[in-house]
Amino acid sequence: MANRPIFLTTNNPKKLFEEKEIEFKFFNGFSLSQKSKSINSLHENAQQQGIPNILEVSTKSDSQIGWSLSAFNLMVEFDGDKQISLECAFQGSKVFEGNIQYQDIYQKTSIEAKKDPRLKTSGNIIGFEFRGEFWENEPKTAFYDWLYINALYASNRDIIDELMGYEAFSDIEFNPKKSINCQARTCAILVSLVKLDLIEEALSSKERFIEMVYPKALVYRSLF
Repeated sequence: MANRPIFLTTNNPKKLFEEKEIEFKFFNGFSLSQKSKSINSLHENAQQQGIPNILEVSTKSDSQIGWSLSAFNLMVEFDGDKQISLECAFQGSKVFEGNIQYQDIYQKTSIEAKKDPRLKTSGNIIGFEFRGEFWENEPKTAFYDWLYINALYASNRDIIDELMGYEAFSDIEFNPKKSINCQARTCAILVSLVKLDLIEEALSSKERFIEMVYPKALVYRSLF
């Protein structure tokens, strides 16, 4: 047995997603069929707990929209009329100690970007820089969430329309013990913002995005 979170949309502007941990039978192995069995088990157990309309958001999804929403496949507008994968945009935007940034990663494939050895040997990440704008490390998922949501709203609104038919999202590859960013959680945030008619305001600036999506993080920072 294993546990994975399911991320639910909300109608609460002060809490744009809810997270519920679900226990399910995990099928070992890297094949698509094994991943599919694990996803089905996760969704079935979640549905038994009253969570309907779940979309798996990963390259292992059996849904075309779920597959296309993977960071490996979702495209980001870049350098005028070009597009790169969100994975490349995210990894290439990392800024390490000494102001080191590997912008050549923007031109790599998604798998090459994720596995670039320099990302593990360059010290601490001090932030992210994309299109000339610097993002701090806190809140921890702010840059990833903004990059993902902005990519969808800027040029993939037809996908957003399809997303509105779902109330919850999963990512079988996401392990909260090993990772921070999660495309399923970001999808829940996006759908909540659209339902609340707050998406354009949230994307109006970096500062407004952080204020609206991470209100608890701002309260915590104000205490110190």
